[in-house]
Amino acid sequence: MQNTPPTARSDAPAGWVLVVDDDPTVAEVVAGYLYRAGYGVERADDGPSALERFAARRTDLVVLDLMLPGMDGFEVCRRMRAKGPVPVIMLTARGDEDDRILGLETGADDYVTKPFSPRELVLRVDSVLRRARATNGSAAGGPMAPFGGAGLVLDPAARSATRDGTVLALTLREFDLLAFFLRHPGQVFTREELMREVWGWDFGDLSTVTVHVRRLRGKVEADPGRPCLIRTVWGVGYRLDLQGDSTLDAAGSGTQ
Repeated sequence: MQNTPPTARSDAPAGWVLVVDDDPTVAEVVAGYLYRAGYGVERADDGPSALERFAARRTDLVVLDLMLPGMDGFEVCRRMRAKGPVPVIMLTARGDEDDRILGLETGADDYVTKPFSPRELVLRVDSVLRRARATNGSAAGGPMAPFGGAGLVLDPAARSATRDGTVLALTLREFDLLAFFLRHPGQVFTREELMREVWGWDFGDLSTVTVHVRRLRGKVEADPGRPCLIRTVWGVGYRLDLQGDSTLDAAGSGTQ
């Protein structure tokens, strides 16, 4: 299938967005709203075309349909992620929670179910890009010098993280989430608070937070099934315990 030429702007765009959808009506509407919001837009209608476009121009964000012919959005997202971090918002006609979670675990930063409001999608693009560009300090707005605790070291300038000297392969959002926890050790945050402070959203599916906490535990905990660092405070939310004490909380511990 053929690539759609980029939608060029006479002025400097706020950023370049790659829209990948085999439905030309959806792609045209999304591209039009993004263009009017100040973005330069490229379009592709299948997985191979999307990867070709992505290789030719490393766009700032990808709006990616899940149900693509030949190569689905999950595989496209995996291959893009293998080339480096890039914010991804997945589009799908499916409402199944398993698909939503799989999309997030693949590395998507957000997940929008069709039919959707194009204006809301633009707001989500704005929000995700703001977070992705927060390289002057962390997403939580802090110093550029490396910081950490409990064997964890984050370097905001390089956006790299290690534990006990071993490099952690964190996605952009996992890095932001860990940075936020490290700047607020011992403090409990609800999922709504984490979504607002880390994602910059006042709306959205709270399972996004749950999935990212689970993925982050899988990378920083010695035993993700019995987390000692990122602790669940039942009925409230999560907190970072730099003591790393394996003793269970009075109300219990778990991996939610």
